[in-house]
Amino acid sequence: MRLALIWAEVATGLRRNASMVVSVVLVTFVSLTFVGSAMLMQMQIGTMKDYWVDRAQVAIYLCTDLEKDDSQSCVDGVATPEQVTEIRAQLESDTLAPLIASFRFEDREEAYQNTLKLFGPEYADVITLESVNETFWVNLVDQTQSEVLSEAFTGRPGVSEVKDQLQYLDPLFSALTVATDRAVGIAGLMLVAAVLLIATTLRLSAAARRRELGIMRLVGASNRFIQTPFVLEGVIAALIGSVLASGAMVAIVHFGINQYLTSRIAFVTTWVGMNELWVVVPVMVVIGVTLAGLSASFAIRRWLRA
Repeated sequence: MRLALIWAEVATGLRRNASMVVSVVLVTFVSLTFVGSAMLMQMQIGTMKDYWVDRAQVAIYLCTDLEKDDSQSCVDGVATPEQVTEIRAQLESDTLAPLIASFRFEDREEAYQNTLKLFGPEYADVITLESVNETFWVNLVDQTQSEVLSEAFTGRPGVSEVKDQLQYLDPLFSALTVATDRAVGIAGLMLVAAVLLIATTLRLSAAARRRELGIMRLVGASNRFIQTPFVLEGVIAALIGSVLASGAMVAIVHFGINQYLTSRIAFVTTWVGMNELWVVVPVMVVIGVTLAGLSASFAIRRWLRA
């Protein structure tokens, strides 16, 4: 009987304050969507880093005739077979071999063909065989130790430059991190707005029903019994917003990532998906319901004491 009475009071409060409830639902929905997006973006950054750290290579570009006057290490022009042999021997030495998982040598003809595949055959008149670098492609056991190769070969005769492929991805990771931080900031502001809105809504609802609450007190109803319907109102509104936000996250992953981004961004081969949503969605729901419950409980307790 007491439970039925509590749920009747909850239904009455939701019906009387429908517009405010809708506001709470929308604010909760928007804020938790930002929270979920930030979490997915952070997971995506971590997934991409893990993928590329395992596959990124260090490129040791050898000199060409075109670089003869541009670098002291290329003063003799194109790298000689002796210099190539010395570089290979150093990669196989006892000092560097333990750091290297594998390496391969790309000669000029192979590098030329790969360059045309990358840029397209229409560049065949612009890119010449003499303009491409012979290259040692090195896979490290630990990609974070690429500086060791850079120090060992930079400035060495016959070596044009040493490049770590992860350096090309750093701007992308930085941009994604900035976007994640901004999403977190917006989400935080929206959550604060949701908490304040829930508290205000419940205090207005309590004020509108102050006569009924007075009667309940006179007949001996406890504060817990009086507070419970108001807390449930806030929790239900936040739960609806959480469910809507969860649906939005599923739509983002399914339509935005699986059907759109995966077909248009070829260099990213690992995307967050439904497996990550099994982590994100429960966290979103818990955050929404917990904040709503705490905010509602605090607001109605203060109002009853006033």
